[in-house]
Amino acid sequence: MPPHTMEAVQFDKQKEQLSFIKAPQPAAPIRNEVIIKVAYAGICGTDLHIAEGAFPCRDAPVIMGHEFSGVVTAVGPEVSHLKAGDRVAVDPNNGCFNCDSCHKGEYHFCKIGGINNTVGIWSDGGWAQYCKVPCDQVHKLPDSITLEQAALTEPLSCVSHGWDRICPIAVGSKILILGAGIIGNLWASVLHLQGHRRVTVSEPQEARRKLMKNLETGFDIITPTELKARKAQDTEYGFDLIVDCSGYAPAMEESLDLLKHGGKLCIFGITSPEAKMSVRPFQLYMKEVTIYAVNINPFSFPKALGWIDAMGSRYLDYGRLGIKTFTLNQHKEALQALKTGSIAKAIFKIQ
Repeated sequence: MPPHTMEAVQFDKQKEQLSFIKAPQPAAPIRNEVIIKVAYAGICGTDLHIAEGAFPCRDAPVIMGHEFSGVVTAVGPEVSHLKAGDRVAVDPNNGCFNCDSCHKGEYHFCKIGGINNTVGIWSDGGWAQYCKVPCDQVHKLPDSITLEQAALTEPLSCVSHGWDRICPIAVGSKILILGAGIIGNLWASVLHLQGHRRVTVSEPQEARRKLMKNLETGFDIITPTELKARKAQDTEYGFDLIVDCSGYAPAMEESLDLLKHGGKLCIFGITSPEAKMSVRPFQLYMKEVTIYAVNINPFSFPKALGWIDAMGSRYLDYGRLGIKTFTLNQHKEALQALKTGSIAKAIFKIQ
């Protein structure tokens, strides 16, 4: 490889095409910038939507990847809390910190920041050997967390924000998870860690149901057809909390009938911007149900790292979670495996 170039996977919005490329390495950091040699970088459901042209991203070609861990190789002169050699995870989201939303601690609503400025969507991200990011989005890892585990910090930070939104969740609550992809698996792991046992998981793909069983939580793992049949047989069948991890609007809509009085629906899975669901206000009134939506991960990275420390290999083993690693030039195989459901998640292991 010529000097100062690197391997990367880039998305061209105009062509709706992902390509394995040789790109220039990031220029030397200035001011508060940090260069990271990427170790692990995840493929998210949002990335699949972007690659399909169903989710907004930068018009110019962009190196994707907003879930990644690695090792610092260089820092700008204004960076004081990091140094070369530090093991880190990167929070891809930030705010302008000048608007009302940012001043209220809600940078995920910032019109400039949040999902409108995500690393790997609007600027070059972690599907590359090196990535340059602002230092305030870089979190140093404790020795007890591996780079492999740290690649899950971003999705777990989103789960953490969702957890804060829907709590309290009384132990003994009847809980339904819709979807057994990686997000469903992470939600199941967190619920089990927190002492919840009366959990049902609904997943249409047999391969993903088998992967969920690998977590050894003892949760009830069924198909959507079985879920409907149980409701048909028992009109009182229902749940105190439903967490949608499918991003499938019809499933969210149908789940409202499964909520008990005072129940909560957490809309966690990301849909296409055009997706719609219908609700009956009278049903919401009669049951006094609450619908929570979850938007990324405002200031929840430290909580996610705390979870990772507590979860360890019992919950975050790649084999147990159904995660398979690929090289960057295997990106087509990785996306295909995700689409078929033969794996729960793909992560680039970058040499």
